[in-house]
Amino acid sequence: MSNRIVKVLRAGRLDYGAALSLQKNLADLHYGNKELVMETQNTLVLLEHNPVYTIGIRRNDYSEEEEKKLTKLGAQFFKTNRGGLITFHGPGQLIAYPILNLKQFAQASIRWYVNEIEEMIIRLCAEFGIKGETSPDTGVWVNNNKICAIGIHGSRYITTHGLALNCNTDLKWFEHIVPCGIKGKGVTSISKELKQDITIDDVIPVLCNAFKDQFECALIDYPLNKASNLLRTAVNSTYR
Repeated sequence: MSNRIVKVLRAGRLDYGAALSLQKNLADLHYGNKELVMETQNTLVLLEHNPVYTIGIRRNDYSEEEEKKLTKLGAQFFKTNRGGLITFHGPGQLIAYPILNLKQFAQASIRWYVNEIEEMIIRLCAEFGIKGETSPDTGVWVNNNKICAIGIHGSRYITTHGLALNCNTDLKWFEHIVPCGIKGKGVTSISKELKQDITIDDVIPVLCNAFKDQFECALIDYPLNKASNLLRTAVNSTYR
């Protein structure tokens, strides 16, 4: 096991705009004065979002009318700098945002990093008796149904955004879009595959173990007082 340490910040339920602010603030810590910043800034943020549709940098521009149609469903709508096309985030979906300095890991490569995330989720699915697979399309699939979406942004080797794993998500939200812009394929969840209710809290320990093994690191809890301050700042922010 490597001496790499990653701090786990459990953020609970968070609006998407607040999560963007939280990621930005955590990423900025990596760029601080290295003589003053002695502790690791690598962080794994775990949370779920209120209903939101997001589009990435490869987006087909959505018209104002299409955006209004989606927001009338009761969801927010955000344009982001992550990779990928449109997807949905909401309750029952485990969101993981690793804010990592890839120079501190096996390879300083976004392609390597995405592959590692895919392998990590395949490992997690196997723990639940589900056969997850990769395909030419990014993410993890069960047959032709995506169980985990992945969208990454990297700047100066610091990663933001991450993955969205459907645990007991209401999959009807996906019926209003072409998820990730991939026609002819669907979505699924751990609960749907197992035909029983599997919650985010059921999945988090499995994801943490898979992350620790895949990225050869130790996980520690984010210091409570610092986590509270970061979350308070993020919630009070209007970053969008």
